[in-house]
Amino acid sequence: MKLKGVLFSTLILSSALLLFTNCTQSSGSKPGASNKADTAAAAKTGEEADTISVVKSSYPPVNKAQYDSLMKRMANGDTSGRWPVKNAPYPLGGAVLPFKRVVAFYGNLYSKKMGILGELPANEMLAKLKGEVKSWEKADPKTPVQPALHYIAVVAQGDGGKDGKYRYRMPFKQIDSVLVLAKKGHALVFLDVQVALSTIQAELPLLEKYLKMPQVHFGMDPEFSMKDGTKPGKKIGTYDANDINYVSGYLANLVKKNGLPPKMLVVHRFTRKMVTNYQNIKLRPEVQVIMDMDGWGEPDLKFGTYRHFINPEPVQFTGFKLFYKNDLKKAPHHMLTPQEVLKYKPAPMYIQYQ
Repeated sequence: MKLKGVLFSTLILSSALLLFTNCTQSSGSKPGASNKADTAAAAKTGEEADTISVVKSSYPPVNKAQYDSLMKRMANGDTSGRWPVKNAPYPLGGAVLPFKRVVAFYGNLYSKKMGILGELPANEMLAKLKGEVKSWEKADPKTPVQPALHYIAVVAQGDGGKDGKYRYRMPFKQIDSVLVLAKKGHALVFLDVQVALSTIQAELPLLEKYLKMPQVHFGMDPEFSMKDGTKPGKKIGTYDANDINYVSGYLANLVKKNGLPPKMLVVHRFTRKMVTNYQNIKLRPEVQVIMDMDGWGEPDLKFGTYRHFINPEPVQFTGFKLFYKNDLKKAPHHMLTPQEVLKYKPAPMYIQYQ
């Protein structure tokens, strides 16, 4: 669906447990502001970061000269001066980006309509992921590719539930199943959260036992963060820099306390108002922030969204989402190839297929 020249991702709430709808609200809807409790929680996390017990990492430090060279290459000839981002800290040892490009399959095991991860039988899905990895390696032989499974661990839904928060938390046994699949496919795992009328401050800590694992990373979806109490699916939600800083601070503390490699944090985005005060997002050596262009549509529309909402508001790294079905709905009925996506400035280092 194209409204006011921007892309709207699909809300597919379509299993016996979940009732999904399609976005119909214009991007002009006024997002709610961060509430005071959320802001206080974010500030508290930042204060606590200096008092935690730090475990020395066993990962060798990054080669700074190599890192700088790869970041310049990632900028892909950008002449605006925005990329690579200036004054960003070097990551801790064991960082994935920019040494590898991540190619991820997205979805939920309860629904075949939420993404390729849950659509295909496990072995078929992993074989298809392996094929996409090879395609990206062929398109950019200089950059190794790391496969990943991006699992929606908290799903926005049409039913308010017992607490009226309009989100459904996946049982841990489902997350455990994804971890088993990922190990079989030599893949990393991202746990994605759609908070609906809950908050990221309430949902993130519940996944801590998984985020303590070195191979598990995190995703947060502003589209379903309904700060003004609107039901998910009625309009596009929003996160502020305060919310993103809360998450990155929480993840950074886990990295420090457990001697982990840096966590990757994916923030989905396809409108400007989905992320407010981007310039206040704090970068940390323990966390690598990826702003992921999450919308679907024809190639020109996707490029326009990337150019208007991702490129001009630089944070650290960028991502790009490809839809096996929705990108084909309108003429020219074409899903972008790796070679085409790699022409963008900066070159996305995280690729997600739904």
